[in-house]
Amino acid sequence: MARRGAAALALALALLAVVLAGVGAQGAALQAPDYYVQETWSREPYYARREPEPEPFSPPLPAGTGDGEREPRPPEPRPPKKATKPKKAPKRDKLAPETRPPGKNSNRKGVRTKSSEKAANGDHSVPVARGDVSKGCPPLGLETLKITDFQLHASTSKRYGLGAHRGRLNIQAGINENDFYDGAWCAGRNDLHQWIEVDARRLTKFTGVITQGRNSLWLSDWVTSYKVMVSNDSHTWVTVKNGSGDMIFEGNSEKEIPVLNELPVPMVARYIRINPRSWFDNGSICMRMEILGCPLPDPNNYYHRRNEMTTTDDLDFKHHNYKEMRQLMKVVNEMCPNITRIYNIGKSHQGLKLYAVEISDHPGEHEVGEPEFHYIAGAHGNEVLGRELTLFLMQFLCQEYLAHNARIVHLVEETRIHILPSLNPDGYEKAYEGGSELGGWSLGRWTHDGIDINNNFPDLNTLLWEAEDRQNIPRKVPNHYIAIPEWFLSENATSFAVIQLVAYVVATRLSATRLDRLVAFSTVWVLPSVYLSCHVTYSSVFPVAVETRAVIAWMEKIPFVLGGNLQGGELVVAYPYDMVRSLWKTQEPSPTPDDHVFRWLAYSYASTHRLMTDARRRVCHTEDFQKEDGTVNGASWHTVAGSLNDFSYLHTNCFELSIYVGCDKYPHESELPEEWENNRESLIVFMEQVHRGIKGVVRDFHGKGIPNAIISVEGVNHDIRTASDGDYWRLLNPGEYVVTVKAEGFTSSTKNCMVGYDMGATQCDFTLSKTNLARIREIMEKFGKQPISLPARRLKLRGRKRRQRG
Repeated sequence: MARRGAAALALALALLAVVLAGVGAQGAALQAPDYYVQETWSREPYYARREPEPEPFSPPLPAGTGDGEREPRPPEPRPPKKATKPKKAPKRDKLAPETRPPGKNSNRKGVRTKSSEKAANGDHSVPVARGDVSKGCPPLGLETLKITDFQLHASTSKRYGLGAHRGRLNIQAGINENDFYDGAWCAGRNDLHQWIEVDARRLTKFTGVITQGRNSLWLSDWVTSYKVMVSNDSHTWVTVKNGSGDMIFEGNSEKEIPVLNELPVPMVARYIRINPRSWFDNGSICMRMEILGCPLPDPNNYYHRRNEMTTTDDLDFKHHNYKEMRQLMKVVNEMCPNITRIYNIGKSHQGLKLYAVEISDHPGEHEVGEPEFHYIAGAHGNEVLGRELTLFLMQFLCQEYLAHNARIVHLVEETRIHILPSLNPDGYEKAYEGGSELGGWSLGRWTHDGIDINNNFPDLNTLLWEAEDRQNIPRKVPNHYIAIPEWFLSENATSFAVIQLVAYVVATRLSATRLDRLVAFSTVWVLPSVYLSCHVTYSSVFPVAVETRAVIAWMEKIPFVLGGNLQGGELVVAYPYDMVRSLWKTQEPSPTPDDHVFRWLAYSYASTHRLMTDARRRVCHTEDFQKEDGTVNGASWHTVAGSLNDFSYLHTNCFELSIYVGCDKYPHESELPEEWENNRESLIVFMEQVHRGIKGVVRDFHGKGIPNAIISVEGVNHDIRTASDGDYWRLLNPGEYVVTVKAEGFTSSTKNCMVGYDMGATQCDFTLSKTNLARIREIMEKFGKQPISLPARRLKLRGRKRRQRG
């Protein structure tokens, strides 16, 4: 028995040794840098490679941590200026990382180091070229809303509007900052026990953290340093180490510029927590953030596989700089030379050509009876998703045309499509340098000379409305084709954007920087009505951009019928008017005479988008557009003077809408396939709407087309005109309409035109006969004589009588 007991004891000890050895081996594997970062340092996108399948684990707690981590600590208002230099690591294979020290060397603020050799001198961080975020692990999706509100938790919060669900990178505050929609997560207390955490809901290889301060016009709140902790169960936490001590990451030095900190060694876990250690002296603990990480594959989890978006389209899913954009256009043109043409409409302030691609069965010429359509993207250079979607669209149309897709072939053969991917290439290049996560909310938004192109067009609304209020006295202003003011056409013209501010701005003596931010802010988000209580007016003078002039000339040359300008930062379709009619209001419904048509056009895009009309989706920032099914009247959202939409409607025949294609202005490269799937059907359906309503040709009795004939629809106080060949297109909803055509020198003609529910415009041609006076003039001119003008004849006779009397 003694021998059996000894043998059993020996066997038990042996088994214990094996178990401990296995645990040690697993821990060694998890601690080895190569285990985590082979994928991070490879140049292939993470979704293009097969990953090893690590076994789930709970990060081991180091001695002295656990409950002790929550013990009160002395205040640490500032992180250490310089971290202890780590010992040089032995040379490794290229895929192995170097351990980064904490502090300033561990973050990069927007601008990336272009040369690793240049930054290596005196800097212990590992510099990475532009685009490293896209080449490593992507964002988890706080900004894109892939991470739901239920996955965000915090120790405390000041109030609901500053809860953990508001701690998303680039989230914007509401017009009243004390409501449900504020601009960050803010802790309820300013102490070292506060935290905000993300539940990735699956094992994830965390590689970095991006932080911002609170978005606010009036308050300055940001975190200047923090710790990072990970966990598998949200109870036991492991702090990211730098050698033997906890690593302190340096945070923000102001509230808007994003700061990236990469973990010295990627950590595999389910939860990640940020623990602020110091914050701005005169502020509070407030932050917005994004987490970089690669979700590890879990083939047994049906939930994750069901929610993964894939696309079957073989497109170039990447971000394209200016050179790459031109090259892609060339590739499309070479693939489909019979239906594509590349041209430019002008140049940017920096001299970059504004390239467009025409897609039609007869590129380069306007065909009688074929409507013209356009997509414009990149008016704001940092709203990159629209730019990439238009590039994907031209590839898709070419490929599907070659594949004999009947729907696309019909669209191309019956429509002349123009795609202008980048109206503001100067701004885009600035945003591209910052990258998809580090550009912030506004880097690259404006042109090189600081102009917002989208609001840089002449204000024709005021001319029309003032004339209507005066009942067209002293002169009549037409309800269409309103002439551009002469001062706007001069070379040194400036457009006056009148922005109403409250006397508070003067009373509080805002600094020039904060005043400039307020002005910039007011052009994007409407100012609160309280600002208007004293009727203080601030006039900001902006020159007319060369890009604006190029678009105006382009739209005057081509008879566009329908157009969409793709923007970002929201998920909604906005239709005109964009400017309120009441003088002292900033939000007010301001419908056009064609409001019912614009509503349908907006809904046609929103209803076919995968997310716009989804009642379950979270709002991007502050506005819930679900009450109007993902659409909104521009003026009821925020007033804008001189918008592209209003200008197109009042100066040309074109019905223009603003399509906001995503909450994230500059999504990560890995998000592009899903964004394409979200918008693909909508982009095509919206183009097809150009064939809704009536169309026709206005001719004389000799069969010659009459240009500039006016097409009026009874009950709609907005007319359109025929093109140079006498053809026209009038967008209308289904119904019966009384249509009248007038032209100078011709008698008017009226007929009933029926618009059906089937796709395809109703043909409604007109033949006009000349007036008697026009016929007399034609006969007199034919025989070299001028028609008699009775008033001139009378004056001539009176002159003779006076001379005879004298």
